[in-house]
Amino acid sequence: MPTVLRIGPYRLYFFSHEPNEPPHIHIDRDAVSAKFWLEPVSLGKNIGFSAKELRKLYKIVEEHQKILLEAWYGYFGDSGR
Repeated sequence: MPTVLRIGPYRLYFFSHEPNEPPHIHIDRDAVSAKFWLEPVSLGKNIGFSAKELRKLYKIVEEHQKILLEAWYGYFGDSGR
């Protein structure tokens, strides 16, 4: 589970066994988790985050989209582009 970024209480990472899915990032804080697709940025799954916090996470993913995509393609390769 390569960690790409840590921002405040959030850990942004991807699982190393998900190369066949479109680019996405998982975000954890304590016992809650979310998954965001990166192209375009959209919520894929939410387990426990409030709507307010999801809006904050969406902005974080948008602001760091380029870095997150570079990490994804750097790890999995860019054959899916």
